[in-house]
Amino acid sequence: MTIASPAPPAANPASWLNNQPYLLLSLSSLFWAGNIVLARHVGAHVPPLTMTTIRWFGVFLILLPFAWPHLKRDWPALRRSLALMLFLSLVGFAFNNAISYWAMQYTEALNALLIQSAGPLFVALWSLLLFGVRLTGGQLAGIAISLLGVLTIILRGDLAALASISFNRGDLMFASSLIAFGLYSAFIPRRPKIHQLSFLSFTTCCGAMMLLPAAIWEAMSGSVMHFDALTLATLGYILIFPSTLAYLFFNRGVALIGPNRAAPFFHLVPVFGSAMAILLLGEKLQPFHLIGYALVLAGVVIASRQGSAAK
Repeated sequence: MTIASPAPPAANPASWLNNQPYLLLSLSSLFWAGNIVLARHVGAHVPPLTMTTIRWFGVFLILLPFAWPHLKRDWPALRRSLALMLFLSLVGFAFNNAISYWAMQYTEALNALLIQSAGPLFVALWSLLLFGVRLTGGQLAGIAISLLGVLTIILRGDLAALASISFNRGDLMFASSLIAFGLYSAFIPRRPKIHQLSFLSFTTCCGAMMLLPAAIWEAMSGSVMHFDALTLATLGYILIFPSTLAYLFFNRGVALIGPNRAAPFFHLVPVFGSAMAILLLGEKLQPFHLIGYALVLAGVVIASRQGSAAK
């Protein structure tokens, strides 16, 4: 009698997802696109510094029960790299998010999306200046192609409309948030070798603590949160998707393929943003959408398949 071999164990979906950098980075861009749309929509309901502080304290509390065993084990490594961890908390969580939410009170979504499209260039610039990591020809071509696709979508196929766009202090603030996040992205591969739950829970807690005095000042200045259904729904989305999941996914994606190969995925943010407008707001799908999507996807594929140039 032949005994059948035992069936192979079913693949763990979480383990599978944890090793899919392109999917992880795409999901991060999707969640961040929703965050930009909401930030513009609820600016009058939730003051920016208060929202950012609640965001990171909330993420820390969500993660803490799962992260605690890893934090205890990784504490010696965290303590040895305390200066770097505090720096990453500042540029990647405190400053970057607070200034971007604040900027959305002064700028239009179109301007923010245009500036967002420069994100990969900031990552590449910091990687070059700090660590000598140069873009390959394929990465540079991919970023340029995907940038053209972003402009096609945002400008609705009329590149001449770029000349009519004016920039204000909100645009400069939003650009500074991207410069900070580019710095964060460039340093991610240099972080201590710890569990990503340890990393994210520690940096979100530190980022929230850094912002707390500013949030108190904001409240004492008369900018208070309006508690209504819109505010609660917005905070629920922000805590789960663009904060907890997006950062876990982004950090893992960068760890797997490096910052320069991951950077072009920033260009998916305005692509997803325009798709949300079509699906949720009833905007009509136009030929320029399809052209722009094709260019962005082509650029992302070209750039992400190329290794980083040697130092």
